[in-house]
Amino acid sequence: MDAVTALDPGRFVQHPAGHDSDLRIAVEELQQGRWMSAHTLLARSWDNWPVWTARTQVLAAVSARTNVLHHWRAEAPDSTGLVTLLARTAVDRAITAVTQRADPRTIAQLLEQARHLCWEAASTLPEDPVPWVCLLSLAQLDPGQSHPVHRIPAPDHMLPPGPWGLLAQARRSDPWNREAFHRMLRFWLARGDSGTAGTFLATFVPAAPAGSPLYALPLYLMVDSYRRAQRKDAAALQWTNNERGRSTVLQAYENWRAAPREPGLRWPVVDEGHLAHALWAIRRPADAAEVLVAMAPFVSSQPWASVGGRPDDLFRQVLAQSAAAAR
Repeated sequence: MDAVTALDPGRFVQHPAGHDSDLRIAVEELQQGRWMSAHTLLARSWDNWPVWTARTQVLAAVSARTNVLHHWRAEAPDSTGLVTLLARTAVDRAITAVTQRADPRTIAQLLEQARHLCWEAASTLPEDPVPWVCLLSLAQLDPGQSHPVHRIPAPDHMLPPGPWGLLAQARRSDPWNREAFHRMLRFWLARGDSGTAGTFLATFVPAAPAGSPLYALPLYLMVDSYRRAQRKDAAALQWTNNERGRSTVLQAYENWRAAPREPGLRWPVVDEGHLAHALWAIRRPADAAEVLVAMAPFVSSQPWASVGGRPDDLFRQVLAQSAAAAR
């Protein structure tokens, strides 16, 4: 299939499972209240930590909108990973309550429940990095660092205290856990501390293995910088006129090309979307086309919703210009 056909805007759809076809089946059955496919999938995914982390994140996000885990726990309480999904859904609900500015007492109850389930999951499955990732997710709700666990001294003197112990626990089983590093980045951004966020990435990302999706992390920081900027034209210069920015994008592209393409191990669609946008923004539309063709037929809402006032129009523009460059 040529790039022009592959990059037809009508072919692109949003699906939380992306290219992971086994996960798509489990998601669709969960949405219908059936949990057996998810149970089987988690049993097969156990101890493949990048895959396990990604799949539990998606399954929990779907489950949080239903009561399927209640039925699952009643019928098979000892299922592999069920305790992890319960912790994840509790965290999702707590974050949603904060985002929607729910009643403070409701928020406090949800936070307490979420933390309890995270610690329960961590003690039940000591090898599982996800409970620690979940606790890192809750850390972003505490920008003032009121909890002692959120102000642990950093392993590098250039970085301030933060939830470093939680990150270290997540890294025991999976040293380069994608979501753990994303959650740590969000913690600094929730504090409005983009300087520390940049130092954090500069300290850790260069040591990640070749092909790691962590090389996409600086692209998220660039998008966040653009989103927060009052003068969008000035913020856009980080892609167009900033040689350091261009080098960061090209390093991400090089590592994307080195990454495996197997479902569950390839870069997530949202990472590919950030990379495709960044390549287009630094005027490398032919390279953006390569990423978009690999990403097809899936698309995520980000980064398009953060870098364009009309995200659908921007996405179509990037597709059209990339397809033209790839002819």
